[in-house]
Amino acid sequence: MSDLKRTPIYSEYEKYGARTIDFGGWDLPVQFSSIKQEHEATRTNATVFDVSHMGQIVVSGEDSEQFLLKMLTNNVQNLKVGRAHYTFMCYEDGGTVDDFLVYRLAEKEFLLVVNAANTEKDYEWLVNHITDDEDVEVQNETEDYAILAVQGPKAEEILQDYSEDSLEEIPLFGFNQEITFHNIDKKALVSRTGYTGEDGFEIYIDKSEATKLWNMLLEGGKEKGLEPAGLGARDTLRFEVGLPLYGQELSKDITPIEAGQNFFVKIDRPTKFIGQDVLEKQINEGASRKLVGLEMIDRGIPRTDYEVLVDEKVIGKITSGTQSPTLGKNLGLALIDTEHAEKNNEVYVQIRKRQVKAKVIDIPFLKK
Repeated sequence: MSDLKRTPIYSEYEKYGARTIDFGGWDLPVQFSSIKQEHEATRTNATVFDVSHMGQIVVSGEDSEQFLLKMLTNNVQNLKVGRAHYTFMCYEDGGTVDDFLVYRLAEKEFLLVVNAANTEKDYEWLVNHITDDEDVEVQNETEDYAILAVQGPKAEEILQDYSEDSLEEIPLFGFNQEITFHNIDKKALVSRTGYTGEDGFEIYIDKSEATKLWNMLLEGGKEKGLEPAGLGARDTLRFEVGLPLYGQELSKDITPIEAGQNFFVKIDRPTKFIGQDVLEKQINEGASRKLVGLEMIDRGIPRTDYEVLVDEKVIGKITSGTQSPTLGKNLGLALIDTEHAEKNNEVYVQIRKRQVKAKVIDIPFLKK
């Protein structure tokens, strides 16, 4: 494990009983207590995740807005300072380079919080698309900051104990760059965002303060039930509310439209983004594949890459699947041929040597 990258908080994992795994080249906790316990705690109370592995790329300069209009599917012209939104970066053929949040820090400065395994790829993709006549600077600041995500219905109540600044005033997909926490020397950017379907905040803090903040929250928040949580619960939480995971629901071979993310693809704009022609055609004419939810009728859990069949013919594959901790059902997300994607259609999932019956259902599985 010695070759793996480690976050600024790695030294604290053992204290809280973490079991770590290799996640995209990072040594990260898959769980502290158990995935089900951490999942339930997030849905009913609050948990804190170390997500410092996420990439942080700053795009600035006189032409930064125009540049990002060219690079991203969502329309940054509509993004006000102090707000963030979800977007995609695509290849010319419509496949997905990455999906991420973009924060407007200032009129001509943006923060892109990208998937950890894609950070270098995204950075190079952005830099390689700056033309000679564009005043744009791209900086990878991933190693300078840590990110903690406090998630759950009691997240605001618990986090507010450690700051005199009002967290209630931060709107959904809004942020404040000037939040001060007790006994923490440097100010933090705090946004009302997350990857769990619950209310919560993501805290961007100088890496030198990260360990102190992590321990302060967990030790002080213990009375109110705050727990650490790992990648396992993060995955089951995002799965239940239908949030895509890059490499599974999105990839270089899967477009945002195939993944059902049309809302974040803005084609009515003065500047075309890379891949727009393909995505616009899929929006207007329909894509040949569609991401759907599957609920197992027969016994079995659909796992990633299992084949989905109708009349012995393969019509697609499972992108993610598990037993939902909240709903207690065996569920899967599947990318299948659109002609079979109608709700309540029966399909079969190849689980080892058996074909197991399932039906198409709406996503998200859990509506928050």
